[in-house]
Amino acid sequence: MRIGIVYFIIILITLVGCNNNTSQTNSVPVELSKDAHSYANINEVRIEHMSLDLSADFEKKILEGKVRLDINNWTGSNKLVLDSRKLSINEIILNNGKQASFELGEDKEPFGQPLTIAIEQNTKSVTIDYATSSNSDALQWLNPSQTFGKEHPFLFSQSQAILARTWIPCQDGPGVKFTYDATIKTDPNLMVLMSAKNGTKKNSEGVYTFEMDQPVSSYLMAITIGDLEFQSTGRNSGVYAEPAMLSKSVWELESMQSMIDSAEALYGEYAWGQYDVVILPPSFPFGGMENPRLTFATPTIISGDRSLVSLIAHELAHSWSGNLVTNETWNDFWLNEGFTVYFEQRIMEKVYGSEYEKMLTKLGMGDLEHTIKKLNKKGKPEETHLYLNLDGRDPDDGLTDVAYEKGRFFLQTVEATVGRERFDKFLKQYFTTNAFKPMNTKRFIGYLKDNLLQDPEELKKVRIDEWVYGPGIPSNVPEIYSQELDRVELAISQFNNKRKTASELNTANYTTHHWLYFLRGLKNLELYKMNDLDNTFNFTKTGNSEIACDWFKHCIDTDYKEAFPALEVFLISVGRRKFLQPLYEKLAETEENRDWAKAVYEKARPGYHSVSYNTIDEILK
Repeated sequence: MRIGIVYFIIILITLVGCNNNTSQTNSVPVELSKDAHSYANINEVRIEHMSLDLSADFEKKILEGKVRLDINNWTGSNKLVLDSRKLSINEIILNNGKQASFELGEDKEPFGQPLTIAIEQNTKSVTIDYATSSNSDALQWLNPSQTFGKEHPFLFSQSQAILARTWIPCQDGPGVKFTYDATIKTDPNLMVLMSAKNGTKKNSEGVYTFEMDQPVSSYLMAITIGDLEFQSTGRNSGVYAEPAMLSKSVWELESMQSMIDSAEALYGEYAWGQYDVVILPPSFPFGGMENPRLTFATPTIISGDRSLVSLIAHELAHSWSGNLVTNETWNDFWLNEGFTVYFEQRIMEKVYGSEYEKMLTKLGMGDLEHTIKKLNKKGKPEETHLYLNLDGRDPDDGLTDVAYEKGRFFLQTVEATVGRERFDKFLKQYFTTNAFKPMNTKRFIGYLKDNLLQDPEELKKVRIDEWVYGPGIPSNVPEIYSQELDRVELAISQFNNKRKTASELNTANYTTHHWLYFLRGLKNLELYKMNDLDNTFNFTKTGNSEIACDWFKHCIDTDYKEAFPALEVFLISVGRRKFLQPLYEKLAETEENRDWAKAVYEKARPGYHSVSYNTIDEILK
């Protein structure tokens, strides 16, 4: 009896000791694929939480302060390697109060420098005192004249793909996810917003605090500061904008709540609480950026007729595909965007009807065919694959219609093979099972085979490898038919073949999508035809940026000089790369237009974000 008690006590002490040791041992996270675009030692040490304390200096055009990184050093490494670019590192302190030695490595464009910090086996956090440079590639500091209100300065960030490292020292790869909190100090006349829980009123002290308690990747770190106001559009949605833009933006985006409801009905609960959109000044380089809880959007979608709101459906869809389940590396980018375009179209179909969705899909196929033709002409058929090899290159090179549209059409091919009901059930399960986790191409294909394409005949019919690892568009892509665009085909034929003048065409009830299809179908235009079109439809003076861009392409091709003053205004006032790149490329085709473009660009470049001007620099060099 006494011996049994002794043994019991020994065993109990042993178990308690084991438990104590376990509590002091870092958990081992899932191993991530090697990220060719990051210096970080992510399979030795990993960031789990970030705490920012920054001040915005609009005079110096810098953010400065501290970031504390809570880390998991499960391997007992003696170093933490972070990504850094154009940052001034002043001091680094470990959680035990010791000053850490650090080294900034060789600076290589576009990746920046590795920041190597000496840590100890039991280091739990590092605090970095730092400042950004005034030419941080992620941050654009705007003068009041570049805003709608013309009274206050403005700041916004764009971290995707590898620009977070230009305003925060971090593990700047999409596979690493962390929670964060932040305190940001600014001018009391301005409001600060982040990709986190946001307030709706200005703070009289100019001090704003934020929490993001769901793990996000570094490319989803976002900040904007400006003269902003908020208006609700539904139970968990709303719009931020400058006062001069707020009412028209709210009107344009009135369907946001319906989109959220439709998305949840399709693929499960919206996981982020609030969904808001902030309308930024015109220099924002993208259509939208899916920052969690707060989509950043270009003002070019405020067209006055609600015809361009599919962009909001796209960014909302990223709340599942991208923000919830994230491409592990930028070579897997199609997993973010292909899924999102497919999801976007399903939302648009649910909110606006099947025929509307078919128009968008047919336009998307046209965009894809154009991109593939362009890449093939450049001798780059490998860039028409879904899975890319972007090693050693700026991953921004992979942001083409291939990832978006070919990815979408691959998923539509799967849907057509197994039926919509089964495919929807699969996608809902996919988002739930893999929530807040990274996903790579190989693992997704395995998941697809295990959970949907178990039937060998269905698997064979889909032709996965041809879609993912092959060039171009496989022949099993579903046929696209749009009754509305068939009507436009007739008008195109009549005008191209000179059977009717512009005023004789039946263009009644044309929406933006009809006009885009019409403009893209016009061939062999001569100056008298350009005059006819412009006099009839007033394209040169359109306020719709999508239509303007397609029209200006024809103006450049035909040397329709009457439109060049409006083209100059467009190039100076709009910063969205989607529009700028094709227009500058066309202008660069002739010596005369190239010289004209360079003169315009000299005036326009100071107003562009680095994402845009880096692309245009290459075109006009």
